[in-house]
Amino acid sequence: MTATVSGDFELTMDELRVVARYVAQTAQEVLPVFEDASPGDPRPRAALDAAWEFVNGARRTKLQRVTSLDAHRAAKEARTEASRLAARAAGDAASAAYLHPIAKAHQVGHILRAAASAARVAEISAGDDPAVGNSAIEQARQRATPVLIGVLHRYPLAPPGRDRVAQLMTALDTSLRASR
Repeated sequence: MTATVSGDFELTMDELRVVARYVAQTAQEVLPVFEDASPGDPRPRAALDAAWEFVNGARRTKLQRVTSLDAHRAAKEARTEASRLAARAAGDAASAAYLHPIAKAHQVGHILRAAASAARVAEISAGDDPAVGNSAIEQARQRATPVLIGVLHRYPLAPPGRDRVAQLMTALDTSLRASR
């Protein structure tokens, strides 16, 4: 029997690992942006390592929570938007182990914000080209597994937002829900 966490619905540890893998894969791609900007700050790397430990079968522990918070602190201290987003994506990877099974729209951010952040990093790297961000969102959609999409469907739609990351997250959310 697979362990479950309950709330408004149930999530199995296997489902949480699928979500954490999706977020960690995305964070892995953009982490060098942070590490290049802040080579002496190990916090986002530690969060990503903690996420991979969980993804690879370790129990979720305080390690994921602590390193997630540390990576988010590193994001607040980052000097550029791109490095801030990369650190936040690493923090999101670690916190994905603790996705809450509650029907609240903000929980969708724990599933999709890292991919939206990575898309924004790609845009920034391409001179703020929105076509590059849209292409990255399409790639993130293609990487989503049926299990991840099934988990996403248990939550309300991503909350609308005005900043570009929120717009990209909404676009990804909409496309994933339509692909089922």
